[in-house]
Amino acid sequence: MAGISKEVKEEIVSKVKSGAKVVDVSKDYGVSTKTIYYWLRGKANSEASVMEVRRLRKENEELKAIVGALTMDLTKLKKEAR
Repeated sequence: MAGISKEVKEEIVSKVKSGAKVVDVSKDYGVSTKTIYYWLRGKANSEASVMEVRRLRKENEELKAIVGALTMDLTKLKKEAR
């Protein structure tokens, strides 16, 4: 994007990497989400991409919920068996 300075691009990428939602940053700066994701892919290099980290965090939370539910069920069954 020729109309956006390098500093603004870095600021946008930094905000998203800090946890801001791409949609919100897109609205704040008037830049399309597609463009922001393109910049994020370019900044990822050898590090995990922001999208990958978010996906893994979500998966981790889902797995924690499953383990918690199974633990509760197991505890309940142990109590019933006594």
